[in-house]
Amino acid sequence: MSTAAMPEFPAGFRWGVSTSAYQIEGGVDENGRGASIWDTFAHSPGRIADGSTGDVACDHYHRHAEDVALLAGLGVSAYRFSIAWPRVRPTGDGPVDPRGLDFYDRLVDDLLAHGVDPVATLFHWDLPQALEDAGGWLNRDTAHRFAEYADATAARLGDRVKLWITLNEPFIHMSLGHGTGEHAPGRTLLFDAFPVAHHQLLGHGLAVAALRARTTSPVAIANNYSPVRAAGDGAADRAAAAAYEALHNRLFTDPLFGRGYPARLGFDTSAVHAGDLDVIAAPIDVLGVNYYNPTGVRAPREGSPLPFEFVPLDGYPRTAFDWPVAPDGLHELLGWLHRTYADDLPPIQITESGCAYDDAPDADGRVHDPQRIAYLDGHLRAVRAAMAEGVDVTGYFVWSLLDNWEWAEGFTKRFGLVHVDFDTQLRTPKSSYAWLRDLIARP
Repeated sequence: MSTAAMPEFPAGFRWGVSTSAYQIEGGVDENGRGASIWDTFAHSPGRIADGSTGDVACDHYHRHAEDVALLAGLGVSAYRFSIAWPRVRPTGDGPVDPRGLDFYDRLVDDLLAHGVDPVATLFHWDLPQALEDAGGWLNRDTAHRFAEYADATAARLGDRVKLWITLNEPFIHMSLGHGTGEHAPGRTLLFDAFPVAHHQLLGHGLAVAALRARTTSPVAIANNYSPVRAAGDGAADRAAAAAYEALHNRLFTDPLFGRGYPARLGFDTSAVHAGDLDVIAAPIDVLGVNYYNPTGVRAPREGSPLPFEFVPLDGYPRTAFDWPVAPDGLHELLGWLHRTYADDLPPIQITESGCAYDDAPDADGRVHDPQRIAYLDGHLRAVRAAMAEGVDVTGYFVWSLLDNWEWAEGFTKRFGLVHVDFDTQLRTPKSSYAWLRDLIARP
């Protein structure tokens, strides 16, 4: 961690933290909530590292007042949470259950009462199982059901939510959920998963229109980005890096700005209908950037089904996920977005940035996490450096407020500024919580 003073951020810079519904809420059988693909996946033997589920998670559904108090104590100006589609429309396309929206109504009001802007994500991977049974995101109809859900949610909350995010990390949902099967719904389609990409983006565009009709609040999408580094200087390695950059970084960004899909990937684009790309390119007000690490790639071995192969990046400390801690990658990424999309690029907010470490209370019950403090220090300096070079970054959200249920890793990975004892639900702010609180409070 640098010993130099942290550079100042401009007045109005949005300081926030992020969570997602299935990872923290619990209450999966309460008040009419329908099943999601993650309920099904987590209850399938062998899918989750520790055999756990999100049935209880952090019990935020019952403890949200306590968690809002933690947000207020931290001093953040915004809280990014996700709305569980199965709470609002339990079957995905049936009637709205007002009890589901009642929960988010209370949460939004509580946030505002504590001076925290509600930032709502509509889809953070918990597709209603009934829609998956009808084809899920492989089915074009799901995009239209998503727009209806967006309309119903904004009709109830649109007067108070300060920023709407349509999709969270559609690349990850496509690749891990439908390409390799590590995430729900567990499909293994590899490059045949392209319709999932297109229908998510179509749903995004349709939801933008639905939101615009209901609210004047800004609208965004949150994409996961990773700078791509070739393992060598040879033409084959450079081609592999370009292919992966097109897949990870361009596939879900080029269409937002009217550039269509990257041709070099060679996808079967028969799922794209006339007019779809215009819908997808509806103007957005903010580009959400989720960043964790760069990716090393090389040319694939003979017989590989993919045009690239992953390689580890040396020379960086590692998180408990074995991800490289690379603030320089965030600086590089922000510059790449600024150069690549130029005048098309709206203001950026870092909607996720964080790290997993094996944090545990000491004998006095305190949780010291100096590695997380160093991570945040480095990544915030990277953001400020990019801003000084002309990149318009207007906010930074830490992933995550709480240690939570970390998808296929279950309870084995801790990202939180607040430690959670998953047996007792005791919340203990870590030293990183105090560090960030003090940084935000600087005069």
